[in-house]
Amino acid sequence: MSDMPRWWAKPRIISVVVDNPSWILPYAEQLVRQLAEAGDTVRLCRSHAEVATGAVAFYLGCMQLTPPEVLARNQRNLIVHESDLPQGRGFSPLSWQILEGRNDIPVCMLEAAAEADAGPVVYREMLHFKGHELIDELRSALGRLTVELCQRYLDEKSPPIGQAQSGQPTHYSRRRPEDSRLDPERSLAEQFNLLRVVDNSRYPAFFELHGQRYTLCIEKMPASGNEGESP
Repeated sequence: MSDMPRWWAKPRIISVVVDNPSWILPYAEQLVRQLAEAGDTVRLCRSHAEVATGAVAFYLGCMQLTPPEVLARNQRNLIVHESDLPQGRGFSPLSWQILEGRNDIPVCMLEAAAEADAGPVVYREMLHFKGHELIDELRSALGRLTVELCQRYLDEKSPPIGQAQSGQPTHYSRRRPEDSRLDPERSLAEQFNLLRVVDNSRYPAFFELHGQRYTLCIEKMPASGNEGESP
């Protein structure tokens, strides 16, 4: 006799929830396509009101805490959070850790709970960076791993159970445009980790000098074997 609950059998009703215009949206859309092709009934939800009653809901890049009555619609509610929980709960943990000089970033899949980022941890993985990656590359790596973790969860023979977090939690605050401020008296090398996590469109790096404010955009030049050649 199988221990698998009936709600775990395909086709499962799955919600993928992104409640803001997040960079994670293309990865959420990719996840929806993959799961639908694998035989589940999947919906991309842009608000709590759209979350279906079903088997599993994945909350990806969400800014709002999910109310208990919404969590009750699904048998399992999962979040992906990029820190070594319970350390680094809260906002923008990837950016804050890059600013701290870290290039090995833990990523957890955890069950949603009444308190943000406090639920049992199902998986712990690591992202490894070399120190030169800019925000688009950092997000791409995290987005791909997010899709992989969601797919792994649903590929399990039975729904995996998380382990309760242990230890004293720490929290990151929400990042603001002011957090992209550069100091013109310090070198670019000293401030490179800040340049790695700024968004050139939404919250560009900036500095003030001679009574004026300037923005500074950063892009990585493509590798080329033709450096120094004349056109």
